[in-house]
Amino acid sequence: MQVSTNVSLLPYNTFGIHTTARYFGTFAHLDQLQELLQWPGAEGQPRLILGGGSNILLTRPFDGIVLKNELKGISVVKEDDEFVYVKAGAGENWHSFVQHTISMGVGGLENLSLIPGNVGASPMQNIGAYGVEIKDVFESLEAWHIEDKFLVSFDAKACQFGYRESAFKRQFKDKFVILSVTYRLRKKPVFHTTYGAISAELEHMGIKDLSIEAISQAVINIRSSKLPDPKKVGNAGSFFKNPTVSESQYRVLKSTFPEIVAYPLEHGEFKLAAGWLIEQCGWKGYREGDAGVHEKQALVLVNYGDATGDELFRLSSKIMQSVQTKFGVTLEREVNII
Repeated sequence: MQVSTNVSLLPYNTFGIHTTARYFGTFAHLDQLQELLQWPGAEGQPRLILGGGSNILLTRPFDGIVLKNELKGISVVKEDDEFVYVKAGAGENWHSFVQHTISMGVGGLENLSLIPGNVGASPMQNIGAYGVEIKDVFESLEAWHIEDKFLVSFDAKACQFGYRESAFKRQFKDKFVILSVTYRLRKKPVFHTTYGAISAELEHMGIKDLSIEAISQAVINIRSSKLPDPKKVGNAGSFFKNPTVSESQYRVLKSTFPEIVAYPLEHGEFKLAAGWLIEQCGWKGYREGDAGVHEKQALVLVNYGDATGDELFRLSSKIMQSVQTKFGVTLEREVNII
């Protein structure tokens, strides 16, 4: 075990924020995690478990210990007539893992191609795209209880999945370290192509026979055309959640803004397209110094070079206030603020 001091976190966050951690260590095995958690210098210090760094905004130097999750490994733990259950270490790169399952010929994750980050964040955030969420394919996860020092297995019910939410962002926040996740993937895939522009892209690609490979490539094409590559322009993907409103509130908004983009949900509620709301407030393509809003997708805040986390946070606050003023709708940040 090695703990370093005053370590730059620039390589470890996709926003490309220049900041530091007072202490920094990595773990690739459970025993290494246990040693780091018991390291005397970390006692009483703030603690941050870091995965791919793709859903955080670092607004200040971290005056504590950052533990980088590098747990790897992919294996089939069981299978039946319908499903193959694939287990992956929390430190595996998400997109690489999705491509691995596609090469296995099992379906369920193809719509989630090219989402940045690592496997461990997938249940924490209940990541989703193009009509599929992690809860749809989730079987279980293993996590280490930090204070009580024991291994816990969580099923879907225990995770309490919601829209970009789980128990690990609420009552279990900072109490567990996710070690591995097991996914329930189909031997005979069920294709999801009606959400977004997938059908149009498949047609553009000239696909006649649907496959998980074709859907994955269509998703990659769409995301690449709309979203900036974090390796070139710092960002964390969608910065805001799509807000949910009641049917009565939606009807009022629809009468005032006939072009509003919304999707009906269960129980009569409607999910509004946050990107549309932000764009209508004039923020798309906006820039303050090196902090800005992406020119092709208003949901995405970007760091054009040397923006600080605090500058991006303040920009997000201005956007939220303007949407509240114009539409009476409260936006919520999807990105975790550190």
